[in-house]
Amino acid sequence: MNDKIKWGILSTAAIATEHVIPAIMNSDYGEVIAIASRSMEKAKSVSEKFDIARYYDSYEQLLEDKEIDAVYIPLPNHMHIQWSINALAKGKHVLVEKPIGLSSIEAKQLLEESKKYPHLKVMEAFMYKHHPQWIKAKELVKSGAIGEVKTIQSFFSFYDDDPNTIVNNKEYGGGSLMDIGCYPISLSRFIYDDEPETVFGSVEYHPELGIDTSATALLKFREGTSMFFSSIRFEDRQEAQIFGTKGKIEFQIPFNPIANKPSSIFLHRDNKTEEIIFELCDQYTIQADLFAQAIINNTDVPTPLQDAVDNMKVIEGIIESDKLGKQVSI
Repeated sequence: MNDKIKWGILSTAAIATEHVIPAIMNSDYGEVIAIASRSMEKAKSVSEKFDIARYYDSYEQLLEDKEIDAVYIPLPNHMHIQWSINALAKGKHVLVEKPIGLSSIEAKQLLEESKKYPHLKVMEAFMYKHHPQWIKAKELVKSGAIGEVKTIQSFFSFYDDDPNTIVNNKEYGGGSLMDIGCYPISLSRFIYDDEPETVFGSVEYHPELGIDTSATALLKFREGTSMFFSSIRFEDRQEAQIFGTKGKIEFQIPFNPIANKPSSIFLHRDNKTEEIIFELCDQYTIQADLFAQAIINNTDVPTPLQDAVDNMKVIEGIIESDKLGKQVSI
């Protein structure tokens, strides 16, 4: 294996062109050598913008490129599983965007399929986990810096009422829970290092589009709780606070801190506030390098696929709870 992983990108989606492609190009262990779109014009445009050597007008053609080691898949949610499986069948390592698919059943399908290719790496791209602010927060929790964690509160929203966008398309797996609610769920499981035992959810659906525009949920873990709100009909906003018996950790920008500006978290304890500042970093670049190193060194990926399955189970639990009007077990 070379010291740099050769990447192919399946789709010219905004998250790829605005974040992941530049991140890989700035990484130590990867380079983008191919881009694919169902539009030759789009593929060519992106290849020229980023000086990518090859461009294809079909995803199948990119997967046939034998020089590509790994693919990044930022396709709409309903296409994640099938194209991940297609990529594995062609001998490619796979980094696939969150959420992993449309259901835990789909996620399990990919997990089982991946077992046929033990030499290939597959990971869900929850980039926030790799940012130093979350690594530090988990270290603080484990060290008892805020005592025993009793509850986590988080909020994630943005405004998009365009019926033509993917986030407003039910068939494509749109809605607030799938697009951004998955982050508060994930962070709660990450910090508690456990799965919730029960969930109680309240979900608001769009009468015509059928997608959830907002969701509120209470997750109960063995050691504490997590409460969050997600919406695609509110102004841009994100918050996260971890409350312990001796203090709390507060995030300035929890999920997508700006790469070219320092980021901070605040440790509140003993009637004092300590600001912990992190140097400039790009969480997408960190994610790409960690995934690439797992390939190069043949080690486990930072986040196993089972984590993706478990996150989907919580989303489904929240939806079921809303339908039944009561707390449900996970």
